[in-house]
Amino acid sequence: MEILRCENVSKIYGSKDTEVKALNDVSFSVEKGEFVSIIGPSGSGKSTLLHILGGVDKPTSGKVFIDGTDIHSLSEDKLAIFRRRQVGLVYQFYNLMPVLNIDENIALPHLLDGRPLDKERLDRIVEHLGLSDRRQNLPNQLSGGQQQRVSIGRALYSHPAILLADEPTGNLDRKTGEEIIELLKESNKTVQQTLILITHDEGLAMQADRVIGIEDGRIIRNEKVKHIV
Repeated sequence: MEILRCENVSKIYGSKDTEVKALNDVSFSVEKGEFVSIIGPSGSGKSTLLHILGGVDKPTSGKVFIDGTDIHSLSEDKLAIFRRRQVGLVYQFYNLMPVLNIDENIALPHLLDGRPLDKERLDRIVEHLGLSDRRQNLPNQLSGGQQQRVSIGRALYSHPAILLADEPTGNLDRKTGEEIIELLKESNKTVQQTLILITHDEGLAMQADRVIGIEDGRIIRNEKVKHIV
């Protein structure tokens, strides 16, 4: 079952002599429960693509469908609601609220949406993240890896249709980065959470079910990964 479809998406910044085409007619689809990595060098357009897939930025042309909804046809208010409910975003630099503890940071988008706290789900996520003994801590009392775990918990809490992770290990040491990737892979496998991972790391990209390569704003590679069992 298709969960995401990207149709002929282009993104142009500037105009005339200053025009830069960050994305050039990009099309692909993702199945529900699939783990897809999007790989490319700095400046290739991969982060721009992720922001458009997540509804954070708008394409110059083309369409993005998530769970059958043309997200960029929505009004700003409806898109904000859709994004909170259907898209989980994990960034390199965590984006946690410094005055909120772990529980509050994880549940914040859900509460901003006017929905009651699901304490049972919150308890399960915090335990899954290995943070049960740190729930009252503020972000500045946590390590980088712990903060990224909170970021992942916040992205997963609302049962999003799709989880988008933008270089989630880029600000972490290798060991902690590997733990974060294992956590994302576990969520993908155990609850069939659709995952799209943006990275410049070929080894990391090859852990996915499928790799999409992007260069100069165009898809140059789209292939299944054969894993040795």
